Amino acid sequence: MPFIMQDRAMPEPRRDRLAALFGALSLALANTSAADAAMPQNPWNSAAPTPFEITDSGQGGTASDVSATPVQTYADLVDLALASRVVATATIRRQTRLKPDEAPGVAPGYARLYIEADMSALLVGPELGESLRFLADVPLDAKGKPPKLNKTQVLLFGTTVPNKPGELLLVASDTMFTWSPELENRVRAILTELVSPDAPPRITGLREALHVPGNLVSEGETQFFFATDNGKPVSISVLRRPGMAPHWGVSFSEIVDQSATPPKPETLAWYRLACTLPSAIPDRAQISTTAADRRIATEDYAMVLASLGPCLRNRTVTH
Repeated sequence: MPFIMQDRAMPEPRRDRLAALFGALSLALANTSAADAAMPQNPWNSAAPTPFEITDSGQGGTASDVSATPVQTYADLVDLALASRVVATATIRRQTRLKPDEAPGVAPGYARLYIEADMSALLVGPELGESLRFLADVPLDAKGKPPKLNKTQVLLFGTTVPNKPGELLLVASDTMFTWSPELENRVRAILTELVSPDAPPRITGLREALHVPGNLVSEGETQFFFATDNGKPVSISVLRRPGMAPHWGVSFSEIVDQSATPPKPETLAWYRLACTLPSAIPDRAQISTTAADRRIATEDYAMVLASLGPCLRNRTVTH
């Protein structure tokens, strides 16, 4: 039967061997609190090809709750995937609760655990081996005790620790989530889009907004051109036809396609627009020649934002 350490004193030889690891990882984890995660360098937003590959592996079983974090929205999961060099599923084998002086920055009502786990599936990242070791903050129960996590299956977002094979630093102190097939499938879909050569780029600003009226009353086209982190083109076109509701679509190529359509919800294209577009057209970007055309461009932009809907998040994430 696997050994589980729960609130009991660790044998001194073993505590001495792990003291250095506790100190190093705890200091790092203290900078990534559950409320405000300071994310590491983002590997996905680089224009250079990523060295990581998606791997296929099945997994079954259920797990008990290990986090008080609300259910993750699509935007939450993309935020975490963008911040992570490693995404993996694992089964917890052993846990050790750290003493308060070994766990700086732990939120009230939480405990920091040193966790040893068996790798189940490496969704993305470099080879880590069959065993993982990491720190995670978990909520305490009514008696002030952490949950017993032996054999719990979890999904992890993290980054590697230099020169420490098998050791993982979570991108935030609470980014160990109860595994489920639904959660893994959602994350796999996100990772697959992120590593695609034609993945939509991150939008950094609205460069130009131009409305051109047509020959008929209420006819015209509005185009929005965006700046991106890697220089790839992104544009939105809004078509107005007499007696018809305005129609819009997005293009991620040099061609401004009038047949383009809005992005589907819970896709990377939707995330890039809904979660990064400015809330209004900057004055410098309004290049229409008349006040009436600028007003229509403003209305069309508001229509696009309303169609996209809000970028809902249950986590606070900074990049």
